[in-house]
Amino acid sequence: MHALDILGDPVRRRILELLAEGERSAGEIGDVVQREFGISQPAVSQHLRVLRESGFTSVRPEGVRRLYAIAPEPLENAAAWFDPFRRFWQPHLDALGTELARGRRIRRLLAEREADADTRESDTEESGTTEPQEE
Repeated sequence: MHALDILGDPVRRRILELLAEGERSAGEIGDVVQREFGISQPAVSQHLRVLRESGFTSVRPEGVRRLYAIAPEPLENAAAWFDPFRRFWQPHLDALGTELARGRRIRRLLAEREADADTRESDTEESGTTEPQEE
């Protein structure tokens, strides 16, 4: 099965999102996925099996629990598959980053100007004069 076939399923993507936060037991995963997707425990187990057999997750026993974790290599391979297509969205993401940085800079400068104006205003009120004070 191709990595995108595995990742194309929303339940499996959600399981991987949960595992991105750290190792989890099959029961914890099942509780979340059953609640969010309304599927049975056997269906969750089937998705976990697909992820395990395709190499996207590793599992280790701990007493009676089975702890799942992400196996990074298949995700790295899937990410590499997208490399030829990055040229379609990367310039847009770069431009978005530039605009976000510009907006943060403008907000910071405005806040600094407001703070300077407030300081000058409070200095004027304390001196009781509207004339600039000599230092």
